[in-house]
Amino acid sequence: MPEIKSAEQKPPYYPSYFPDLARIVRIKQEVMDAVIELEMAGGRPLGHMPGQFVQVSMFGYGEIPISVCSPPGRAERFKLCVRPVGRVSKALHEAAEGDWVGIRGPFGRGFPVEIMEGRDILLAAGGIGLAPLRSLVQYLRDHREAYGRIILVYGARNPSLILFKEDVDTWCRDPSMEMYVTVDEADESWTGRTGVLTGPIKEEIEISPVQTMAAVVGPPVMYRFVAAELLAKGMSKRKIYFSLERHFKCGIGKCGHCQLNGIYVCQDGPVFRYSDLVGLSEAVEAWAPE
Repeated sequence: MPEIKSAEQKPPYYPSYFPDLARIVRIKQEVMDAVIELEMAGGRPLGHMPGQFVQVSMFGYGEIPISVCSPPGRAERFKLCVRPVGRVSKALHEAAEGDWVGIRGPFGRGFPVEIMEGRDILLAAGGIGLAPLRSLVQYLRDHREAYGRIILVYGARNPSLILFKEDVDTWCRDPSMEMYVTVDEADESWTGRTGVLTGPIKEEIEISPVQTMAAVVGPPVMYRFVAAELLAKGMSKRKIYFSLERHFKCGIGKCGHCQLNGIYVCQDGPVFRYSDLVGLSEAVEAWAPE
Protein backbone atom coordinates (compact mmCIF):
# COMPACT_ATOMS: atom_id res chain seq x y z
CA MET A 1 0.00 0.00 0.00
CA PRO A 2 1.52 3.39 -0.96
CA GLU A 3 2.18 5.94 1.73
CA ILE A 4 -0.38 8.72 1.90
CA LYS A 5 1.64 11.80 2.68
CA SER A 6 -1.41 13.94 3.41
CA ALA A 7 -1.84 12.10 6.70
CA GLU A 8 -1.38 15.15 8.88
CA GLN A 9 -4.24 14.05 11.05
CA LYS A 10 -4.27 10.60 12.52
CA PRO A 11 -7.79 9.25 12.10
CA PRO A 12 -9.54 7.70 15.06
CA TYR A 13 -9.69 3.92 14.93
CA TYR A 14 -12.94 2.18 15.69
CA PRO A 15 -12.36 -1.56 15.38
CA SER A 16 -15.95 -2.52 16.16
CA TYR A 17 -18.62 -3.23 13.61
CA PHE A 18 -21.26 -2.58 16.27
CA PRO A 19 -23.09 0.76 16.17
CA ASP A 20 -23.96 2.98 19.10
CA LEU A 21 -27.48 4.29 19.42
CA ALA A 22 -28.40 7.86 18.57
CA ARG A 23 -31.79 9.58 18.84
CA ILE A 24 -33.24 11.85 16.17
CA VAL A 25 -33.84 15.13 17.99
CA ARG A 26 -34.98 17.35 15.15
CA ILE A 27 -35.67 17.11 11.43
CA LYS A 28 -35.70 20.08 9.09
CA GLN A 29 -36.95 19.53 5.57
CA GLU A 30 -35.07 21.26 2.76
CA VAL A 31 -36.29 21.22 -0.85
CA MET A 32 -34.92 17.75 -1.60
CA ASP A 33 -33.09 16.85 1.56
CA ALA A 34 -33.69 16.43 5.27
CA VAL A 35 -31.27 17.89 7.81
CA ILE A 36 -31.40 15.53 10.76
CA GLU A 37 -30.07 16.51 14.17
CA LEU A 38 -29.00 13.60 16.37
CA GLU A 39 -27.85 13.01 19.91
CA MET A 40 -25.76 10.01 20.93
CA ALA A 41 -27.19 7.82 23.69
CA GLY A 42 -25.86 9.08 27.01
CA GLY A 43 -25.33 12.54 25.54
CA ARG A 44 -21.68 11.98 24.66
CA PRO A 45 -20.23 14.10 21.84
CA LEU A 46 -19.63 12.41 18.49
CA GLY A 47 -16.00 13.54 18.51
CA HIS A 48 -15.75 14.30 14.80
CA MET A 49 -13.73 16.79 12.77
CA PRO A 50 -14.81 18.60 9.57
CA GLY A 51 -14.76 16.24 6.60
CA GLN A 52 -15.30 12.99 8.48
CA PHE A 53 -18.30 10.69 7.98
CA VAL A 54 -20.37 8.21 9.98
CA GLN A 55 -22.08 4.96 9.08
CA VAL A 56 -25.80 5.33 9.82
CA SER A 57 -28.00 2.26 10.24
CA MET A 58 -31.78 2.27 9.94
CA PHE A 59 -32.97 -0.86 11.65
CA GLY A 60 -34.64 -3.20 9.19
CA TYR A 61 -33.28 -1.34 6.17
CA GLY A 62 -29.49 -1.28 6.29
CA GLU A 63 -26.55 1.06 6.72
CA ILE A 64 -25.18 3.97 4.64
CA PRO A 65 -22.28 6.43 4.98
CA ILE A 66 -23.15 10.11 5.49
CA SER A 67 -20.82 13.07 6.02
CA VAL A 68 -21.34 15.10 9.16
CA CYS A 69 -22.54 18.58 8.18
CA SER A 70 -22.22 20.31 11.56
CA PRO A 71 -18.99 21.51 13.18
CA PRO A 72 -17.43 19.99 16.28
CA GLY A 73 -17.47 21.95 19.49
CA ARG A 74 -20.76 23.84 19.20
CA ALA A 75 -22.93 21.25 20.95
CA GLU A 76 -22.95 17.60 21.79
CA ARG A 77 -25.48 17.01 19.03
CA PHE A 78 -24.56 16.68 15.37
CA LYS A 79 -26.31 17.01 12.01
CA LEU A 80 -26.56 14.93 8.86
CA CYS A 81 -27.97 15.98 5.50
CA VAL A 82 -29.94 13.13 3.90
CA ARG A 83 -31.01 13.02 0.25
CA PRO A 84 -33.55 10.20 -0.40
CA VAL A 85 -31.95 8.29 -3.27
CA GLY A 86 -31.91 4.70 -1.99
CA ARG A 87 -33.76 2.31 0.31
CA VAL A 88 -31.92 3.29 3.49
CA SER A 89 -31.74 7.01 2.78
CA LYS A 90 -35.46 7.08 1.94
CA ALA A 91 -36.26 5.36 5.25
CA LEU A 92 -34.01 7.82 7.08
CA HIS A 93 -35.56 10.76 5.22
CA GLU A 94 -39.01 9.59 6.37
CA ALA A 95 -37.99 8.92 10.00
CA ALA A 96 -39.65 10.83 12.83
CA GLU A 97 -38.24 12.88 15.66
CA GLY A 98 -37.64 10.57 18.60
CA ASP A 99 -36.69 7.59 16.42
CA TRP A 100 -33.43 5.79 17.13
CA VAL A 101 -30.71 4.95 14.61
CA GLY A 102 -27.32 3.26 14.80
CA ILE A 103 -24.10 5.27 14.41
CA ARG A 104 -20.58 3.95 13.76
CA GLY A 105 -17.67 6.35 13.56
CA PRO A 106 -16.69 9.08 12.91
CA PHE A 107 -14.40 7.62 10.26
CA GLY A 108 -11.65 8.82 7.97
CA ARG A 109 -9.39 11.85 7.71
CA GLY A 110 -11.03 15.24 7.62
CA PHE A 111 -9.72 18.61 6.48
CA PRO A 112 -6.37 19.69 8.02
CA VAL A 113 -7.77 22.56 10.08
CA GLU A 114 -4.55 22.96 12.10
CA ILE A 115 -2.38 23.23 8.98
CA MET A 116 -4.90 25.70 7.55
CA GLU A 117 -4.41 28.08 10.47
CA GLY A 118 -3.08 31.48 9.42
CA ARG A 119 -3.92 30.77 5.76
CA ASP A 120 -6.52 32.16 3.39
CA ILE A 121 -9.04 29.38 2.71
CA LEU A 122 -10.82 29.00 -0.63
CA LEU A 123 -13.74 26.59 -0.38
CA ALA A 124 -15.52 25.26 -3.47
CA ALA A 125 -18.74 23.26 -3.21
CA GLY A 126 -20.91 21.87 -5.98
CA GLY A 127 -24.50 20.74 -5.32
CA ILE A 128 -24.86 18.52 -2.28
CA GLY A 129 -21.10 18.87 -1.75
CA LEU A 130 -22.00 21.83 0.44
CA ALA A 131 -23.21 19.35 3.09
CA PRO A 132 -19.78 17.97 4.08
CA LEU A 133 -18.15 21.36 3.43
CA ARG A 134 -20.65 23.11 5.76
CA SER A 135 -18.90 21.52 8.74
CA LEU A 136 -15.62 23.15 7.69
CA VAL A 137 -17.24 26.52 6.92
CA GLN A 138 -18.86 26.60 10.36
CA TYR A 139 -15.61 25.51 12.01
CA LEU A 140 -13.66 28.31 10.31
CA ARG A 141 -16.29 30.87 11.36
CA ASP A 142 -16.20 29.54 14.94
CA HIS A 143 -12.40 30.06 14.98
CA ARG A 144 -12.40 33.15 12.80
CA GLU A 145 -9.33 34.75 14.38
CA ALA A 146 -7.17 31.76 13.47
CA TYR A 147 -7.67 32.05 9.69
CA GLY A 148 -7.19 34.60 6.94
CA ARG A 149 -9.70 35.19 4.16
CA ILE A 150 -12.61 32.74 3.93
CA ILE A 151 -13.75 32.53 0.31
CA LEU A 152 -16.69 30.26 -0.52
CA VAL A 153 -17.71 29.44 -4.09
CA TYR A 154 -20.95 27.47 -4.28
CA GLY A 155 -22.71 26.20 -7.39
CA ALA A 156 -26.23 24.78 -7.51
CA ARG A 157 -28.26 23.49 -10.43
CA ASN A 158 -30.96 26.15 -9.97
CA PRO A 159 -32.03 28.63 -7.25
CA SER A 160 -34.55 26.22 -5.72
CA LEU A 161 -31.82 23.64 -5.11
CA ILE A 162 -29.54 25.90 -3.09
CA LEU A 163 -28.74 23.83 -0.04
CA PHE A 164 -28.81 25.31 3.49
CA LYS A 165 -30.49 28.44 2.16
CA GLU A 166 -30.61 30.13 5.57
CA ASP A 167 -26.90 29.49 6.11
CA VAL A 168 -26.01 30.73 2.63
CA ASP A 169 -27.98 33.94 3.23
CA THR A 170 -26.22 34.38 6.60
CA TRP A 171 -22.81 33.82 5.07
CA CYS A 172 -23.59 36.32 2.28
CA ARG A 173 -24.31 38.95 4.95
CA ASP A 174 -21.16 38.12 6.92
CA PRO A 175 -18.55 40.79 6.11
CA SER A 176 -15.77 38.42 7.18
CA MET A 177 -16.64 36.00 4.35
CA GLU A 178 -16.36 36.37 0.57
CA MET A 179 -19.27 34.59 -1.08
CA TYR A 180 -19.70 33.63 -4.75
CA VAL A 181 -22.97 31.78 -5.41
CA THR A 182 -23.86 30.69 -8.93
CA VAL A 183 -26.57 28.54 -10.53
CA ASP A 184 -26.57 26.57 -13.77
CA GLU A 185 -30.13 27.53 -14.64
CA ALA A 186 -31.68 30.80 -13.44
CA ASP A 187 -35.38 31.43 -12.92
CA GLU A 188 -37.35 34.67 -12.83
CA SER A 189 -36.43 35.24 -9.17
CA TRP A 190 -32.67 34.90 -9.61
CA THR A 191 -30.54 38.04 -9.96
CA GLY A 192 -27.17 36.48 -9.13
CA ARG A 193 -24.48 34.71 -11.14
CA THR A 194 -25.28 32.07 -13.75
CA GLY A 195 -22.86 29.38 -14.89
CA VAL A 196 -20.50 26.81 -13.46
CA LEU A 197 -18.57 27.55 -10.28
CA THR A 198 -15.23 27.64 -12.06
CA GLY A 199 -16.39 30.94 -13.57
CA PRO A 200 -15.97 33.03 -10.39
CA ILE A 201 -12.73 31.20 -9.56
CA LYS A 202 -11.27 32.07 -12.95
CA GLU A 203 -12.70 35.55 -13.52
CA GLU A 204 -13.46 37.18 -10.15
CA ILE A 205 -11.32 35.80 -7.36
CA GLU A 206 -7.77 36.95 -6.82
CA ILE A 207 -5.66 34.98 -4.38
CA SER A 208 -2.14 34.77 -3.08
CA PRO A 209 -1.14 31.25 -4.15
CA VAL A 210 1.47 31.08 -1.40
CA GLN A 211 -0.99 32.11 1.31
CA THR A 212 -4.04 30.15 0.13
CA MET A 213 -5.26 26.59 0.73
CA ALA A 214 -8.31 25.12 -1.02
CA ALA A 215 -10.97 22.63 0.08
CA VAL A 216 -13.16 21.20 -2.68
CA VAL A 217 -16.26 18.96 -2.42
CA GLY A 218 -18.70 18.16 -5.19
CA PRO A 219 -19.59 15.81 -8.03
CA PRO A 220 -16.59 13.94 -9.51
CA VAL A 221 -16.77 15.79 -12.83
CA MET A 222 -16.15 19.07 -11.01
CA TYR A 223 -12.77 18.24 -9.50
CA ARG A 224 -10.55 18.24 -12.54
CA PHE A 225 -11.82 21.61 -13.75
CA VAL A 226 -11.54 23.25 -10.32
CA ALA A 227 -8.01 21.84 -10.06
CA ALA A 228 -7.13 23.34 -13.44
CA GLU A 229 -8.30 26.81 -12.39
CA LEU A 230 -6.48 26.67 -9.05
CA LEU A 231 -3.27 25.48 -10.67
CA ALA A 232 -3.60 28.27 -13.24
CA LYS A 233 -3.60 30.72 -10.35
CA GLY A 234 -0.29 29.33 -9.21
CA MET A 235 -1.46 27.15 -6.34
CA SER A 236 0.63 24.15 -5.34
CA LYS A 237 -0.97 20.70 -5.67
CA ARG A 238 -0.05 20.17 -2.02
CA LYS A 239 -2.36 23.01 -0.94
CA ILE A 240 -5.47 21.72 -2.71
CA TYR A 241 -7.64 19.21 -0.83
CA PHE A 242 -10.40 17.08 -2.38
CA SER A 243 -12.97 15.00 -0.55
CA LEU A 244 -13.58 11.86 -2.60
CA GLU A 245 -16.82 9.91 -2.74
CA ARG A 246 -16.59 6.15 -2.81
CA HIS A 247 -18.80 3.16 -1.91
CA PHE A 248 -18.09 2.99 1.81
CA LYS A 249 -19.35 -0.17 3.53
CA CYS A 250 -17.37 -1.16 6.63
CA GLY A 251 -15.68 2.20 7.26
CA ILE A 252 -12.65 0.53 8.85
CA GLY A 253 -10.60 -0.60 5.86
CA LYS A 254 -11.62 -4.25 5.90
CA CYS A 255 -14.14 -4.89 3.13
CA GLY A 256 -12.33 -3.21 0.22
CA HIS A 257 -15.45 -1.62 -1.32
CA CYS A 258 -13.86 1.85 -1.26
CA GLN A 259 -10.40 0.72 -2.37
CA LEU A 260 -8.70 3.15 -4.75
CA ASN A 261 -5.58 1.61 -6.22
CA GLY A 262 -3.69 0.54 -3.07
CA ILE A 263 -5.45 2.72 -0.52
CA TYR A 264 -8.72 2.64 1.38
CA VAL A 265 -10.65 5.89 1.02
CA CYS A 266 -12.61 5.24 4.23
CA GLN A 267 -9.40 5.26 6.27
CA ASP A 268 -6.81 7.18 4.21
CA GLY A 269 -9.45 9.73 3.07
CA PRO A 270 -12.01 10.82 2.23
CA VAL A 271 -10.02 14.08 2.25
CA PHE A 272 -6.82 13.90 0.18
CA ARG A 273 -4.20 16.30 -0.98
CA TYR A 274 -4.44 16.73 -4.74
CA SER A 275 -0.73 15.93 -5.00
CA ASP A 276 -1.42 12.48 -3.52
CA LEU A 277 -4.14 11.70 -6.09
CA VAL A 278 -2.27 12.60 -9.26
CA GLY A 279 -1.00 9.37 -10.77
CA LEU A 280 -3.56 7.13 -9.10
CA SER A 281 -5.37 5.63 -12.09
CA GLU A 282 -8.62 5.16 -10.18
CA ALA A 283 -8.72 8.79 -9.03
CA VAL A 284 -8.80 10.11 -12.58
CA GLU A 285 -11.72 12.43 -11.76
CA ALA A 286 -9.25 14.61 -9.84
CA TRP A 287 -6.70 15.01 -12.60
CA ALA A 288 -6.63 18.42 -14.21
CA PRO A 289 -6.91 18.40 -18.05
CA GLU A 290 -3.55 18.48 -19.80
